[in-house]
Amino acid sequence: MHSVTSAHLQGQRELRQTAPMSGTPLIMLENVEQVFDEGRVVALCQVSLAIGHGESVAVTGPSGSGKSSLILLMCGIRTPSRGTVRWNGDAMGPPSAWTRLRRSEIGIVFQDFNLFPTLSAAENIEMPLFGCGLSGAERQRRVNVALEAVELHARARHLPHQLSGGERQRVAIARSIINDPSLILADEPTGNLDSDNAAAIMDLLFGLHQRRATTLVFVTHDPQHAARCARRIAIKDGRITAPAAATSARELT
Repeated sequence: MHSVTSAHLQGQRELRQTAPMSGTPLIMLENVEQVFDEGRVVALCQVSLAIGHGESVAVTGPSGSGKSSLILLMCGIRTPSRGTVRWNGDAMGPPSAWTRLRRSEIGIVFQDFNLFPTLSAAENIEMPLFGCGLSGAERQRRVNVALEAVELHARARHLPHQLSGGERQRVAIARSIINDPSLILADEPTGNLDSDNAAAIMDLLFGLHQRRATTLVFVTHDPQHAARCARRIAIKDGRITAPAAATSARELT
């Protein structure tokens, strides 16, 4: 008989605490750890977390607590040192599997926009579509839909340096939704914006979440933004410290 360690039991307790609802979660982390420098730097420690289809989740905590590491693990940009990440119940495999998933199911919004400076807004939005086997006409149609969703059609041909910070983040959001993903991950999407633009960007993200039933997970230092989510997860020193109770879909309607 296999022995059950205290760490395993603790991980299972945390997973139950952070499980959003019955049914298979969209994404699940089981006893995940992320370490660097031969174990001397611990970014995440024994993190177990389940996020359901259509949820909105805010990840909060002080700088350096592991929030960004969590986001990077949830999209496969980083691989956990230990533990398992599951997508719709299936354990994720090699980096190539994550690459395919990011093309079709996961949209990512970074704090610093990550736009190509020599490409127009429309061209930046179109980038994730290359290699997907779509015709030029279909790519253009999807770009137009994304531009309309973020209300940026008039700026489609402008280069990033010709756009305001809020407009550049709108381009980044349009790029993240170009393939109609199941999950949007946003790492401090308002960190480089003034308060008015920050509020507008959060309205945009929540509007997309509600209209498309997209799961939304974002990192924030702003308690007002976090309060808009059905669930809030606090991280400190690489550990989940205060997972809030999940809100059921019935309570949200």
